[in-house]
Amino acid sequence: MTPPTVLIADDDRSIRTVLTQALGRAGYQVRSTGNAATLWRWVEDGEGDLVITDVVMPDENGLDLIPRIKRIRPDLRVIVMSAQSTLMTAVKAAQRGAFEYLPKPFDLGELISVVGRALAVPAEHAAIVPEARDSEERLPLIGRSASMQEIYRTIARLTTADLTVMVNGESGTGKELIARALHDYGKRRAGPFVAVNMAAIPRELIESELFGHERGAFTGATNRTQGRFEQANGGTLFLDEIGDMPPEAQTRLLRVLQEGEFTSVGGRQPIKANVRIIAATHRDLRNAIRLGQFREDLFYRLNVVPIRLPPLRERAEDIPLLARHFLDRARQDGLPMKTLDQTAVDRLRSHPWPGNVRELENLMRRLAALCPEETITGDIVDAELSEAAPPPVQAQGPGARPGGEPETLSRAVERHIKEFLAAHDDGMAVTDVYDKIIAEVERPLIRLTLAATRGNQIKAAAMLGLNRNTLRKKIRDLEIPVIRGAM
Repeated sequence: MTPPTVLIADDDRSIRTVLTQALGRAGYQVRSTGNAATLWRWVEDGEGDLVITDVVMPDENGLDLIPRIKRIRPDLRVIVMSAQSTLMTAVKAAQRGAFEYLPKPFDLGELISVVGRALAVPAEHAAIVPEARDSEERLPLIGRSASMQEIYRTIARLTTADLTVMVNGESGTGKELIARALHDYGKRRAGPFVAVNMAAIPRELIESELFGHERGAFTGATNRTQGRFEQANGGTLFLDEIGDMPPEAQTRLLRVLQEGEFTSVGGRQPIKANVRIIAATHRDLRNAIRLGQFREDLFYRLNVVPIRLPPLRERAEDIPLLARHFLDRARQDGLPMKTLDQTAVDRLRSHPWPGNVRELENLMRRLAALCPEETITGDIVDAELSEAAPPPVQAQGPGARPGGEPETLSRAVERHIKEFLAAHDDGMAVTDVYDKIIAEVERPLIRLTLAATRGNQIKAAAMLGLNRNTLRKKIRDLEIPVIRGAM
């Protein structure tokens, strides 16, 4: 049996050589070229079983080639690779019919796996989703770190689907930006995008806010009012801070998700729920389930596609790009133009950013408005961060360390346990304290060990003193992303 033939188009000879060797070792035949014209001639002649193309080539954009390929050979799978690691590149690749998008640099093992899947999956003549009209200059998400690349790829895949998504991330990481990107580039972008913060609605008004109410339904209801579900009809409903939804509202939301319809408060006629749900939270909902604070069945209804948005400190390589983006946006808003020197960039990268991207944006706008110098230095950044920082918490009691010595891990854990127990001082509203505290420590321990071993699970298991299968189970249960070493 003749092995499948892979057609490669990339103007970088070294990349073509590496890919040809790797695919050859995997048992594939390979033909490679440095231009789009030759690739197109091969496709027209009926050659090849799969195409791997770069985006930027000397004679044509690889993305523009995909629809032409699909018109004459709809069953031919196309894999796109690009050093232009932006959300729009991933989205355009998906919307034009690419099987997969791989940002450079990528893992060769992942490429071989993608090629195998592309050739094994039966061809589907799916309709190409019309492209969202947006420009590269107005990207909703900024960053080229490995974790952001994975998020871009997930969003790109979801542009052709209508699945429910759960976004988890710390406050200030940009969860609503993820939701807006999913809407703006998805199938429902012609419909409304309606955002509601569950933590900001009084408990007794949540059902009316979500589902609307009829005239006379309660005291003060003088007119019929549409709820958020009706307002978002045909579009997307973004439920922010879903972890703060009270139990009775959780039950009502679950019923809507199960039955696809709802009734307004005081109403009798069912109303069709024609919305896509995107939920977000900064809370650990699995732990909230253990504590009896969140319904498990609702969690699984919402968590169809989970997206974890990493805190800024986990993607420090994106900080210079984000900082310059915010300075440029400040200039567009009429503030003076500022630039960052290398000492400023180094200082920004070393800051822990407890307020995440929102904190960085506020700092850049403050510097643009108040800094008299055109070039922002590390000393200027230091001074501004020191002024904005809250006063340090002083250790108290018999265990206090004199002289402001660094806090040990043991003392940090002890302090967090005290804060947690103080928040549940009745002693009856909380259970599974042991599991919660262990999970809080275990997740960053495993995630950072994997980062140190560049995603090598065998090395990570050895460092942790765990069986490899045990480590795999923990990675799965704790939903820890694994980014393997790059090519």
